[in-house]
Amino acid sequence: MANLTFTLASGRKLGVTGFGDSAAERVVVFCHAAPGSSVFDPDPDASSNRNVHILAFDRPGYGSSDPLPAGTWPSITQAADDIAEYLRSMNRDEASAGINRPDSIGIAGWSAGGRIALAFAARHPELADRVAIIGTPAPNEAVPWIDPQLQAMSDHLATLAPDAALAQLSEMLQPQADAVNSADEVGDVPLDLLGASAVDDAVLALPGAHDRLGRMLKDAFRQGPVGVAADILSYTARPWGFDVADVAAKTLIVNGQADALSGNAHANWYQKAIPDARVEMMPGVGHLAVIPAWDRVLSHLAPGTTRR
Repeated sequence: MANLTFTLASGRKLGVTGFGDSAAERVVVFCHAAPGSSVFDPDPDASSNRNVHILAFDRPGYGSSDPLPAGTWPSITQAADDIAEYLRSMNRDEASAGINRPDSIGIAGWSAGGRIALAFAARHPELADRVAIIGTPAPNEAVPWIDPQLQAMSDHLATLAPDAALAQLSEMLQPQADAVNSADEVGDVPLDLLGASAVDDAVLALPGAHDRLGRMLKDAFRQGPVGVAADILSYTARPWGFDVADVAAKTLIVNGQADALSGNAHANWYQKAIPDARVEMMPGVGHLAVIPAWDRVLSHLAPGTTRR
């Protein structure tokens, strides 16, 4: 589970996990996939080989974070604003203790987490100077990728009250939580929930990769399916709530060329939509691209921090 919990001004608890060097000047934020949680470090060796303090956050209903209050629609922007609130509080507390890190950070997001990273950069430009998104699907209306029947279901849920929509979708997703929670070992956790396919076998063969992903999913479903249900509603049943064109930070878009969920068309859409963006495609890699790409992502978010 998360290293600590932070109490937001609303009273809601936010799970926070730290990686890398907690004393490092450069802060990098990592936004997990859906389903997911803050306990996942894509590549611990890459994280420890750079002079960076990496922070990850459980979104509402995942891991150690409280679900949203009753009557609240899940939103991409709320998850981004939670991170901003934590960082501003951390900066104030550290400044009072004589620790003065730069306010601006680098932020990355894998898959659904990429939307959170982009929303953070768009809404809090003073806090983000660099962004990386890895395998993040574009809006469905721009690059169709959601099964039409599933989108029709989401459109129906959008007509309900938020509690009813969340309850109905959570019930539909309960078998996913059951499948993860019934696995005796993290190595037995089914990874198809993360969009993994046969093309990702080489990535999963890397030391510890399967276990790290399984541990993340175990943590993600500790409260049942409410976290992933909230995530899905935030981007299929509701408007995203921000314009990616407002992202002024230098942005790296990384996608696996063999990613059936989020491939070239998605990367190209983001490159055109974000003012300062470049695309890097990884040949022979699928939706688990975040693992082999993590060192490259850190080199973009925290240039010049490789340990000598």
